[in-house]
Amino acid sequence: MQMRAWLLDPAPASRRQAQLGGWFRAWLAFRRNTLGMIGLGIVLLLIGVAAFAPLIVDPASALTQVLADRLQPSSWAHPFGTDELGRDILARVVFGARITLTIVVLVSLIVVPIGLAIGLPAGYFGGWIDAALMRFTDIFLAFPRLVLALAFAAALGPGIENAVIAIALTAWPPYARLARAETLTRRRSEFIQAAELQGASHLRIIATQIVPLCLPSVIIRLTLDMAGIILTAAGLGFLGLGAQPPSPEWGAMVSTGREVLLDQWWVATIPGLAIFVTSLGFNLLGDGLRDVSSGRG
Repeated sequence: MQMRAWLLDPAPASRRQAQLGGWFRAWLAFRRNTLGMIGLGIVLLLIGVAAFAPLIVDPASALTQVLADRLQPSSWAHPFGTDELGRDILARVVFGARITLTIVVLVSLIVVPIGLAIGLPAGYFGGWIDAALMRFTDIFLAFPRLVLALAFAAALGPGIENAVIAIALTAWPPYARLARAETLTRRRSEFIQAAELQGASHLRIIATQIVPLCLPSVIIRLTLDMAGIILTAAGLGFLGLGAQPPSPEWGAMVSTGREVLLDQWWVATIPGLAIFVTSLGFNLLGDGLRDVSSGRG
């Protein structure tokens, strides 16, 4: 109770106390959002499954082919059945979570810096710099994201690394526009002018004053976009342009399972449900964070 009272103190004694108190109030508001908490639970479950995959299922059963057990329905030995090569679908879905999270994390680490590097200077300096950077951004926005990702993936070749690059090259423009909009709203603020009068460089002002204010909006947008990243990665895997066999990538699993969908529906349905639930979890989490940030939580 003392910690709670310290965090909720209306007159914080230090900057650290004020910052921690703000985060705690945001958590209390988010906790009242039922759908947001469900989304958080799904995302945490996905992370836990990926982290402890070897403890949940036998790693060998995700890759070892047992043709005598091919296309078996649900049983005690194989709760989700087996695929066309006799591999355990539960084990492949569990280890597929690692691939999905890897793609999401790598894409996030690429698109956010690129978006900030283009959007922040555009909003801060304005003029011809703004015009040039935004027209460059518009070129990427002119194409549907999935179509552009397919083009990049086809040009780069199949593989999870190339799939990450292809997705990242098509996902950064919204972050550039968001960073530009956030910068424009704060460019003439008094604390920015005060930093300029003190002799701070443009790079220092952007890095220390504007970036921290942009990050919350960027994180919320990134959380909402993760479902699209997962679906794009699954689409590339479905077409053979993502992770290559025998990697248990969910999109590739759906692709192989479509050939026996009518008779052995579980082969494609189970990884499809994994994609659906994961995308739903990130969407619910992003909606909850957005509601809290806008004061509706």
